[in-house]
Amino acid sequence: MSGKAVVTGGTRGVGLAVAHKLCADGVDVLLVYGHDDRDAKHAVDALSGLPGSARALRADLTRPGGVTRVLDEVRRRWGALDVYVHTAAAWRPEATLETGLRAARDALALAATPLLAAAPELAELMAGRPCGRIVAVSSSGARLAVPGYAAQGMAKAALESLVRYLAVEFAPLGVTVNAVATGRLDKGPHTAGPARAVAAPTGRAPAGRLTTPEDLAAAVSLLCHPDAAWIQGQVITVDGGLSLTT
Repeated sequence: MSGKAVVTGGTRGVGLAVAHKLCADGVDVLLVYGHDDRDAKHAVDALSGLPGSARALRADLTRPGGVTRVLDEVRRRWGALDVYVHTAAAWRPEATLETGLRAARDALALAATPLLAAAPELAELMAGRPCGRIVAVSSSGARLAVPGYAAQGMAKAALESLVRYLAVEFAPLGVTVNAVATGRLDKGPHTAGPARAVAAPTGRAPAGRLTTPEDLAAAVSLLCHPDAAWIQGQVITVDGGLSLTT
């Protein structure tokens, strides 16, 4: 596999795992990040030496202007795009009845703007490419009431709906639009929440462990494969069967 890709939120967590998988497959990747320049440098350094290249670009993806900045860079550097993976997210735990309108708007802006604002230009950049792929990262919080997750859950639900609408528009261009989703992630020492909260779902998981960022990255890679061309507008759950038992 080869080509050109954008990964939003690509300098840490799931985004960095996706970028690593794509670079390992020979894809040149633009890592888009919002704040931490140090994380960006570490990410680019971590991906150096892989078959595909990596470079980072800072942009505010909650605003259409930030999305335009990213796609202008794609057009200037490559002239076309094969893969667009949207992983950028920000979770600030807050009880549902304490969730303010601003928190909800911010979560929705980060979930939807990078796809909705990019869509017209992505249609141009991906048209005629042999394997155009758009993949969004969602979560089980889009369908379940997860404590402290109301704003993000509503935003992810909107994101999944947007994936279906965009899939219909992009299908005639030969571009697929899908999402991958999971529940609690095992990020090693960076896993959110107390040890007891992590241990409980781990004990219920049929596969015996929580999902890792690398598991999600592998699913994204599968959706980018030419053989996945007939998967369109779907949300693929990647959780080792955990959602089957909860």
